[in-house]
Amino acid sequence: MTTFAPDSLALNRKLPLWYQVSQSLRASILGRSPEAPLRLPTEETLAAHYGVSVLTMRQALKELETEGLISRHRRRGTFIEPAARRGAPVRLLGSVDAIVAQQSGMVSELLEHGTAPVPPELAEHFPGLPDVGVYRRLRSDESTGEPTNHAVNHVRPDVAARIDPAELERHPMTKVLRDAVGIRIGRITDTVEARLADPETARLLEVPLLSPILHYTGITYDEAGQVVDVARIHYRGDRFSFTVTLDAH
Repeated sequence: MTTFAPDSLALNRKLPLWYQVSQSLRASILGRSPEAPLRLPTEETLAAHYGVSVLTMRQALKELETEGLISRHRRRGTFIEPAARRGAPVRLLGSVDAIVAQQSGMVSELLEHGTAPVPPELAEHFPGLPDVGVYRRLRSDESTGEPTNHAVNHVRPDVAARIDPAELERHPMTKVLRDAVGIRIGRITDTVEARLADPETARLLEVPLLSPILHYTGITYDEAGQVVDVARIHYRGDRFSFTVTLDAH
């Protein structure tokens, strides 16, 4: 029987291996094509694919099973749940794959893309540049069609010129930058604050005016320390929460 083929992963030895593997596999599952097989490879095959022990792989699979993304059956194998919930809470543990995993698995509609002057509040991130590439998207829950967040990305012009807009209706911006464009991401800094929905946000997310929303700003840097992308995302406050785990060692 044909099995699902997950993406590859470059492991960061400073973070728990099981967590990185679970997030990478989560992103692969949520971003899979409709015709992709539902059966996962064996624990041993997956462990070899990611370069980890079977024990680590088992812990990663347990996390996904707890979330409801997979089901495990003795003697039959491990299967992706076709009706798994896509709008899970945001959980960040310092991994780019965690960002990709969170952004995956939603229906994304590209509302607008093009070039625009650098907004004054973002000028410090794009010094000397008059214009940036702008991409505006609305993401919805695949199972209910309910809008979940509205994202606006401002991308460095030389990078934006290499982005295929159609990719952004299939994959998250972070994945497109890393895997399709080939940007070597150095780090991403995140800021989350509570705000009230303005008229445009309320209309797009189908919530009452002045409803509480989570405003996320993610700044993506390449390995040279240059800003590649500034993402500003409005999440529905009734659908998302943020959990940040800090490693004390």
